[in-house]
Amino acid sequence: MSLFALIHDRLASAPATPLLSVPGGASYMGAQLLEQASRYAAFLSGRGVAKGDRVAVQVAKSPEALMLYMACLQAGFVFMPMNTAYLDDEVDFLLGDAEPAAFIHRPETEAASRTIAERRGVRHVFSLGASGEGTFPQAASEAPAAFDAVPCADDDLAAMLYTSGTTGKPKGAMLTQANLATNALALVEAWQFTAEDVLLHALPIFHTHGLFVASHCALLSGARMLWLPRFEREAVMSLLSEATVFMGVPTYYTRLLSDTDFGRETCRKIRLFVSGSAPLLAETHREFEERTGHVILERYGMTETGMNTGNPYEGPRVPGSVGKPFRGIAIRVVAEDGQEAPLGDVGEIQVKGPNVMKGYWRLPEKTAAEFTADGYFKTG
Repeated sequence: MSLFALIHDRLASAPATPLLSVPGGASYMGAQLLEQASRYAAFLSGRGVAKGDRVAVQVAKSPEALMLYMACLQAGFVFMPMNTAYLDDEVDFLLGDAEPAAFIHRPETEAASRTIAERRGVRHVFSLGASGEGTFPQAASEAPAAFDAVPCADDDLAAMLYTSGTTGKPKGAMLTQANLATNALALVEAWQFTAEDVLLHALPIFHTHGLFVASHCALLSGARMLWLPRFEREAVMSLLSEATVFMGVPTYYTRLLSDTDFGRETCRKIRLFVSGSAPLLAETHREFEERTGHVILERYGMTETGMNTGNPYEGPRVPGSVGKPFRGIAIRVVAEDGQEAPLGDVGEIQVKGPNVMKGYWRLPEKTAAEFTADGYFKTG
């Protein structure tokens, strides 16, 4: 089944259940999320965007942004999220490299975004704001609320995320339906997500952690999401008592610990804290346990592979360790001579499994160089 088919089945089974809530704002039932995603898919398809076309998105986090992602999955478009901090020259490069059929940007960047898109030959340019305003939702409001999902095979692209480009120009990591679906199902299983969970979602959704790890776990389990536009310590502190799961980067945890009121009472309903995207200091890990009684579950992944390993849900979680491979994933550590390194030695991590990307966009030689003869991805 395609990733959208998995999401659809889960949401359709609870059409009247609030699955996404903006604190102090609107709540969205499963049926509403599916209906709006269908409307967005129908609108873009009606404009000539076709299966396999890239849809570049540089917008603030909002429920509409998530529904746009679902629409791309439903219609077989390749969702291409872009960091909202990217400058004009970075946006220019990515639009030129990916050649998207559509570009959806923030209203406040209208002039610059449209100029870049026109220069790069992007056919359809719309805006989407943090409060759901903009030319995209306005234009799509007249589209039909029914849209038949486009059949997608395991190997069809679902998303393309560009690497940071710290060692050269950014590269587009091509992620397939199977890459995202198998990884999401493995995480739901490993972290024991159910429809009874409430995920406090404070991460951005332009990268793997917030868009795939957090959102997919909720969407595929029917868990409710408390949808914050960004991490703000006071807001997170006030909502933790309503949540059962929280995912964050290490700085989120250090900022929570900086509040003297943060402790066991604040976290009384939480069953799981997850950390990723950067190494969690062992000192932070230990201090958090002392203050709250909770042991943070640290996991390890990357744009090209999704999540590879994680500390156990049940069992000891070791500070400074990122645990063992998730189901279906093989990991090895290779020495400079290309042989597997002895236990305890330093080497390069290599990964193999259905989570590993299809390759880098339009870089066949680079793609070939990053895989071993027996199919392992060289993480570097």
